[in-house]
Amino acid sequence: MKVMYTIAVFGVLFFVLLFTGCTSTSPPVQTQTSVPTIAVAALSPVPTATAVPFPNALSLNQYASFGSGNAQGKATVYRFEVKPNYNWTSPSWNSAHEQAAASPPLELQRGYNMEKPQEGNTFLFIYVTVQNTGSSAVYAPSAKQFVVISDGKAYNYSSVHGPDVIVDTMSGTQYDYQIDSTGAVGYLQPGESNKADGYLIFEVPASFSPDTTYVVCNLDYQNRIAWKLG
Repeated sequence: MKVMYTIAVFGVLFFVLLFTGCTSTSPPVQTQTSVPTIAVAALSPVPTATAVPFPNALSLNQYASFGSGNAQGKATVYRFEVKPNYNWTSPSWNSAHEQAAASPPLELQRGYNMEKPQEGNTFLFIYVTVQNTGSSAVYAPSAKQFVVISDGKAYNYSSVHGPDVIVDTMSGTQYDYQIDSTGAVGYLQPGESNKADGYLIFEVPASFSPDTTYVVCNLDYQNRIAWKLG
């Protein structure tokens, strides 16, 4: 009887487990959670800042002081002109007959010697003035100390042929001839009437931009000044 009773108990348990699904061999269903896709925007290259060669450059017609004590002065670049070529005349280069043929008597001699730059270049006329503001003679920077720097390249001035050269439609004379006949060094006496004022001619690429062009000068051993054209 005990054996039959045991078999009956196990039989009941078997049917209970069968109908409750515990004997199922199917794996449990797993719910997958979808991961949202994040769109990554393309990164634009960061522009490289262009270094300004002379961040403290003066504007045209702004004066810079130099010297010390009683020997002091001021200088500025106050104007510029661009010419694809220019005409000039000079009594020491041209005969009286040639001068008369170039222009009517008693009038400004019109230039007839044409100066041309190299292919792809142009002439840049820079107007400079230097004045003694002290009470004794002051050293004046020579023409060679003025250098044009455009797009990172340096250009020296191109001298005219002599101190009596007259450039057609241009006023004044070359700056260095107002200081010393050699254009190397000179001194200015006090007073505005003794100031040196004139142009310097530079040959630069015709594509140059005033916004990236500077006139740089060592006014003395302590002061290196730059003027921006644009």
